[in-house]
Amino acid sequence: MSNTARAIPDRFYLVIDEAHRGMTGGRLAKEAQTLVQRFLLGHAETGLIPMPLVIGVSATPKRFTDLLEHAPHTLHKVSVPVDAMRASGLLKDRIPIHHPKVSGHSEMSLLEEAARTWVRITRAWDAYCAAEQERQVWPILVVQMENGTEQQVSRTDLGVALDVIEQAIGRALMEGETVHALHDCGDMDLGGRKVRRVDASRIDEDKGIGVVFFKTSLSTGWDCPRAEVMMSFRRAEDHTYIAQLLGRMVRTPLARRIERDAALNDVHLFVPYFDAAAVKSVVEDLKDVEHAPPTETGSSRELVTLTRRPDTADIFAAMTDLVTYRVNAARTQSHLRRFLGLARRLNLDEIAPEAWGAVKNQVVDWLGTELAGLKAAGTFDKLVAGLTRVSIRTTTVRSDGGEDGEFASKVREYEIEASDADIERQFAEAGMRLTNGLHKTYWDANADRDGLEVKAEMIVLTRSHEVMARLETKAESAFDAVYDQHKQAIGQLKEKERVRYERLRLATAKPVELEWRLPERIQFRRTEQAPSYERHLYLEDDGGFRTDLGTWEAELLAEELTNPQVVGWLRNLDRKPWSLEIPYESGGEVRPMFPDLLVVCRAGEGYAFDILEPHDPSRADNFEKAIGLARFAEKHGHLFGRIQLIRKQPSKAGGDCYVRLELNSEAVRKKMKVVTSNPQLDEVFKDWAVC
Repeated sequence: MSNTARAIPDRFYLVIDEAHRGMTGGRLAKEAQTLVQRFLLGHAETGLIPMPLVIGVSATPKRFTDLLEHAPHTLHKVSVPVDAMRASGLLKDRIPIHHPKVSGHSEMSLLEEAARTWVRITRAWDAYCAAEQERQVWPILVVQMENGTEQQVSRTDLGVALDVIEQAIGRALMEGETVHALHDCGDMDLGGRKVRRVDASRIDEDKGIGVVFFKTSLSTGWDCPRAEVMMSFRRAEDHTYIAQLLGRMVRTPLARRIERDAALNDVHLFVPYFDAAAVKSVVEDLKDVEHAPPTETGSSRELVTLTRRPDTADIFAAMTDLVTYRVNAARTQSHLRRFLGLARRLNLDEIAPEAWGAVKNQVVDWLGTELAGLKAAGTFDKLVAGLTRVSIRTTTVRSDGGEDGEFASKVREYEIEASDADIERQFAEAGMRLTNGLHKTYWDANADRDGLEVKAEMIVLTRSHEVMARLETKAESAFDAVYDQHKQAIGQLKEKERVRYERLRLATAKPVELEWRLPERIQFRRTEQAPSYERHLYLEDDGGFRTDLGTWEAELLAEELTNPQVVGWLRNLDRKPWSLEIPYESGGEVRPMFPDLLVVCRAGEGYAFDILEPHDPSRADNFEKAIGLARFAEKHGHLFGRIQLIRKQPSKAGGDCYVRLELNSEAVRKKMKVVTSNPQLDEVFKDWAVC
């Protein structure tokens, strides 16, 4: 490694994953105490020099960065925002914590419920993988035992625990299905059942393992995305360790979020010896992103999964034409890159095998058109000359100053031909601007012409901001056209493939219009004291729906539910993958808004879908959101019924009433086109809003 680092220091990269490990702190940090530290500080005894370029990756980087204070490196930090981690789909969305109201005396009852949850999740994964033709996922139930004594391995009765698990799942555990990861004993016999010992690092690869017993050290070498349910017999004082352990259980088995079934985005924790206060401690520990991943955590009484109401199939079928938007939902890419990415996916998924070649040829044609334009404008030859000829200026300096006292002679100018190496380097840079090897496609398309001339054309075209801007505009329009041409076939793909196309669609700075597809099940959060409401489109397992509404939302909903034509409604939460999202502009930026209520009314033989947004008029963004709703109504109003911005204000008849500004009215939208402030919006409300 030292030899390589000396030979090519600018091209030799050392990547250290889990870069906090092996980093000794304190007074010992100045000396290399571990192998990994030697890469950073060097080690004279073995001839190892400090590696010139090190990339350290860690969720908890403090110990790594502290060590670098003593290393001969310049530190460049690249932080991944917590929201980006949540959006990536690489981590489970939530950790529902199941606990009794009063801690203790119910440990085996919770173990039984944990086993039932394990079976339920296993069946859900079986159904999902079969429907999506996805590789099989084999969930694991992890059981954390109590410590033992000199006479016994654990104070937890493992034989009884196995009996309870088998009773809950309705079958005997198969041989090899139950293992333990204890370091102080080998295979165990529990009531005639063999429980073999395995290393924690080997658990994930053994698909026959379904139940794992351990004490406290499972996190060493533990990285098992299949761990979906954890039961802990530990006491509340162990909450910090439990939180750290859970942090290693939240990787998604398929390395992506599951859109179809929200329940598969959860990791469940059962803690019989924790009361509400202790659970709160675990939640606080899991909020510390220095020690735990950015996953939403809460009591299972708060984090619930809702399922479509049984009698709503025709309502959801009628919603298939509705649209939503996504604002800044993916990292922005150039339109050229998106266009070529779409073509590549259409080729790989065999939707349009010819797309990859056709799109590259299309871009080459665009480049030819731009080249013709530069030549017609008379600017091309001058630009090429600047590439193929290099102007040199020579100044001679005399040591004695000469007769005239001047040390420097007059500047002499002349030209030389540009080196082939320089042209080649600039040609490669042109390829990076175009991406996907398009510079070589252009080269191949013009193979019958002089090679230097073709490369010079490519360099000139990609250095022109005007040319590249026009290419981007053309690629954006072409992307939309090609996607629309094949969107039905894309819609027939499995979820894993569809997600790739959606990422390409979202990788733009502009708000993206999408079909609003509500899944079979959604994740929801409420308090334990949340009141119940009727006619919601999604229900909890007990057939009810509970949510925490603000005063305005609750009163407005009560007003709506007096109408017998209202057959359903949706509490639209902020920033969920399933939410209805509408863009609006504020301070020069495009932002998302999430209207509070979607109300479904029977309308003849079909349904009308109403968007209701109660909004405090004192907020600074009031008029901006109103304009956003008006623009949405102008484009998509034919798909919806009412689209209303709503306020509570004194009534002329006495008391208060909710006044509604109907933005799905052409007359109101005409008034909205001149609104630029909250006072102007107040005037529109005064003239056009009705109770």
